[in-house]
Amino acid sequence: MKITIIYDNTTKRLDLQTDWGFSALVEAKGLKILFDTGANGDILLANMQKLEIKPKEITDIFISHLHHDHTGGLSSFLSVNNQVKLWVPSYFEEVKNAEKYAVIKEPAVLYEGLHSTGELDGIEQSLCIENKKGILIIAGCSHPRMEHILQTAQQLGKVYGIIGGLHGTLPESLKGLDLICPTHCTRYKKEIERLYPEAYIEGGAGKIIEI
Repeated sequence: MKITIIYDNTTKRLDLQTDWGFSALVEAKGLKILFDTGANGDILLANMQKLEIKPKEITDIFISHLHHDHTGGLSSFLSVNNQVKLWVPSYFEEVKNAEKYAVIKEPAVLYEGLHSTGELDGIEQSLCIENKKGILIIAGCSHPRMEHILQTAQQLGKVYGIIGGLHGTLPESLKGLDLICPTHCTRYKKEIERLYPEAYIEGGAGKIIEI
């Protein structure tokens, strides 16, 4: 499994653009899933080019929630590849230029070993990936309570890590995780790093995590 952060408000490389938003490429189970699309399509596609990620090779897009900083690049991406399968929350009113899409409200199996938490607290879905170490969560902003996200993911198996925006998550809620990579929209990043130095991984555009 390989996760590449494409879009974030910090960067690991000077040649990548930063912006308020989030997007990551998840390579797992033989699929290439674009998780969220950032706020700006030009930045999304430019960073993908720098990272040598080819839009035509993306198989799926998973949209965590409909805030602009997570969906703003969607139309630009679909203009270069509209053959992806799009997984969207139930309140996504209109899907333009997408050939295939599925609406997610309840917890669901996307593919073998790949799951959605469903639309938690009526706000946001997270992606759960099965791995030999357990369950890895990819989160957009973690607007739902972290306890709710973890409880839902734990129904699939032991949760060992989370990557993505952690919003106002209290650091104590992450106790016991082996991998914590806070990105865009994380309020207590420094506290998380201080409490969990062995689990903490610094995010930012260009960061690659292989598991």
